[in-house]
Amino acid sequence: MKKSIKDLGDIKGKRALVRVDINVPLDENKQVSDDTRIQAILPTVNFLREKGAKVILMAHLGRPKGEVKPEFSLEPVSRYLSKVLGDDVLFVKSLVGNGADKELETLKEGQVALLENIRFYKEEEAKDDDMTFAKELAKLGDFYVNDAFGAAHRKHTSTAKLAMVLKPAVSGLLMEKEIRCLSQALNNPTRPFTAIVGGAKISTKIGVLENLIDKVDNLIIGGGMAYTFIKAQGGSIGNSICEDDQQDTALAILKKAKEKNVNLLLPTDVLVTNDFSGNGENKVVEINNIPEGFEGVDAGIKTQEVFSKVIKESKTILMNGPVGAFENPKFANGTKAVLEAVVDATKNGAISVIGGGDSVSAAKKFANSEDFTHVSTGGGASLEFIEGKVLPGVDALDEQ
Repeated sequence: MKKSIKDLGDIKGKRALVRVDINVPLDENKQVSDDTRIQAILPTVNFLREKGAKVILMAHLGRPKGEVKPEFSLEPVSRYLSKVLGDDVLFVKSLVGNGADKELETLKEGQVALLENIRFYKEEEAKDDDMTFAKELAKLGDFYVNDAFGAAHRKHTSTAKLAMVLKPAVSGLLMEKEIRCLSQALNNPTRPFTAIVGGAKISTKIGVLENLIDKVDNLIIGGGMAYTFIKAQGGSIGNSICEDDQQDTALAILKKAKEKNVNLLLPTDVLVTNDFSGNGENKVVEINNIPEGFEGVDAGIKTQEVFSKVIKESKTILMNGPVGAFENPKFANGTKAVLEAVVDATKNGAISVIGGGDSVSAAKKFANSEDFTHVSTGGGASLEFIEGKVLPGVDALDEQ
């Protein structure tokens, strides 16, 4: 296990240099339109404030690609954070190595500062191992905290290299919870363990599927990737999304599941449409007999019932991806039914972890985050974690 801020001793008066993920959407008036990521870092920020640390936050917004671009400034986020904390957040406009340290001299114990967008520096994302920028950043803090799970799969200066220079280097409370919940689901699950993997493409989820087959009792495959599995087995899928070059992969996954005695479930009936806007003809058909001119867009009624039954009987559930094009209300019933089953199972004592951007969006749309054991804040990071990959931002932290 990695050290967390709870393992630190007396930090009163010390400068905590904290990498957070507050890459939040802003509307046309530069107002924060979704503060989920801001809410997620508050336990860490408040913990450090209560201990009397001087809290210096580092974050990115958008992709300015190493240039100072005013439209990507974190100043609006700083104003919003001030409101949420009920205390003025010092926004540091000067760049690191060019006056930021001077602005931070006024920071008091328990106060919070936010540095300007860390991606304004080309060195942040530079591939080479020159640690000059990391050493420059390290001058601003007495210890390093990484609470940015959403960026933990990036080997950037503020997410990984800084932890090698500034010690101690520990996880924040959000990072700690992400690692604990995902690790528990994957490595120490209460059985039966069911994984739901959805989304459009097998190619983006090969590692996830292969890693999960070694761990789960049930593997539910839904969404666009299901049609590649059906076509690989000789089914007719009409105009449904399909990766022809992944048919052999699909067959290999089916074979491996059989060898491992994993109950692999594919949809048996699907809602199809001849107009993706939803305004054409929509009907439910058998998945291996989709007529030409129609494409599958959601799990059918029978499939929803089968998926829901398996989920409700599970004790550990990991969901990564929706089972239909849920963004359109007409194609959302399958994903909604799956999430309702996960919520029911959680109420009955199951551990449920939702990971990956689209499934998190669906969970927010059809349920409340407190209905699940854990809703991951990291899209790409949770995907790579489930694949079994080492995340540079986690790996660089101190061991307990």
